[in-house]
Amino acid sequence: MSSSPIENVIIVGTGCAGLTAAIYAARANLEPLVIEGNQPGGQLTTTSEVENYPGFENGIDGFTLMDQMRKQAKRFGTRFLQGQIKKVDFGQSPYLISTGEKGFRARAVIISTGASPRLLGLESEKLLFGGGGVTTCATCDGAFYRDMDVVVVGGGDSACEEALFLTRFCSKVTLIHRRDELRASQIMQDRVFANKKIEVLWDTVVEDILGAEEKAVRGVRLRNTKTNKVTQLPCKGVFMAIGHIPNTQPFAGSLDLDEDGYILPVSGSQVKTRFPGIYAAGDCVDHVYRQAITAAGMGCQAAIDAERWLAEQE
Repeated sequence: MSSSPIENVIIVGTGCAGLTAAIYAARANLEPLVIEGNQPGGQLTTTSEVENYPGFENGIDGFTLMDQMRKQAKRFGTRFLQGQIKKVDFGQSPYLISTGEKGFRARAVIISTGASPRLLGLESEKLLFGGGGVTTCATCDGAFYRDMDVVVVGGGDSACEEALFLTRFCSKVTLIHRRDELRASQIMQDRVFANKKIEVLWDTVVEDILGAEEKAVRGVRLRNTKTNKVTQLPCKGVFMAIGHIPNTQPFAGSLDLDEDGYILPVSGSQVKTRFPGIYAAGDCVDHVYRQAITAAGMGCQAAIDAERWLAEQE
């Protein structure tokens, strides 16, 4: 494994958090090196239209937004490298980050690897994800389904929150859960059961999402887990709310993670880890809001903290 010169800052990940951190770090003349993973630009690149990111009156395509952020970071001197993190050593500074083929050392590190939504694994789900009607974010996409019937898959707090939020726009929301009781907190269950726009289908799983040929969701094929009866339910949108998986596997054993794998910041900070000079931002830390704007804000915080910490070391 070859090694490179010591970097001021290495940023891992290129979603809103990573690219915002890169813009701030580059403008501070830190010449950041950004290591891109398998999905440069993060989850937002799969979103057809973003209407809630400030500054775009008529919305903007998710891929275009991330491409513009990347170009902005590059204009200020950010360097980009394609690679997957295989190993890290945070035992002492400069810290080691390895892609397996190449090792990099940095005085400061910003981890912004994001999180991946849990999906059902259906081929139709893959074909319709993003602009076709399958999504994982009601806050991002709910307004596109005004006066339409939609489906939410899941049974926890997130699924209940998604369903309740969608009732602001949709004519009907069907919550599909594979068990005979929800896993959500009691207060969330009470709100769901009290909402006349929400119907819960118990003991039910989604076997297929219909509409792949037309590239637009037109319904779901369902199976009752107790009777094995198969039915079809017409709908225009399918919202997956079965959880997220933070992309933090390479950092397990080095950083403090919670039981779900999210990076735990130290008390009093959103982005500082227990290692001086190592920061984490975006959806690999935040399992509450998971929005582009909050990820960008955390990326800004991480870059400013890294800049100040490096200045103190000098």
